[in-house]
Amino acid sequence: MFDPNNPCLFCNSKQSGLSAENEFAFASYDTYPVSEFHCLIIPKRHVRDYFDLSDDEVIACNNLIKKIKEEILLKDPSVEGFNIGTNSGAIAGQSIMHCHIHLIPRRKDDVENPQGGVRSVIPLKQHYKRKA
Repeated sequence: MFDPNNPCLFCNSKQSGLSAENEFAFASYDTYPVSEFHCLIIPKRHVRDYFDLSDDEVIACNNLIKKIKEEILLKDPSVEGFNIGTNSGAIAGQSIMHCHIHLIPRRKDDVENPQGGVRSVIPLKQHYKRKA
């Protein structure tokens, strides 16, 4: 069985399918996309999760998120929103133990009720009613 952690899939940007890069990070379209143009922003240095990134790496990743967002909007004008997220630790759903940030384009009616967005990682907590 293929193990994306041995060797680390993200430590070789050529294998991962490079889309864009800067000094500290690169972007790659997700192999198992949630939606069309779902992209991963990945630091070049092997670090376990977002909390291990240096300030320079955080800025570099953020710059790529903004760049890729604009590229996606040019490719697909039906995109009206984005989810940005990262899984930190196996208990949070991280399966490749090299930090990566998901940029997921969203389109009108791609789900029945988008309320709660990233809250759906715990399905019973996604939908909520505001207290008056």
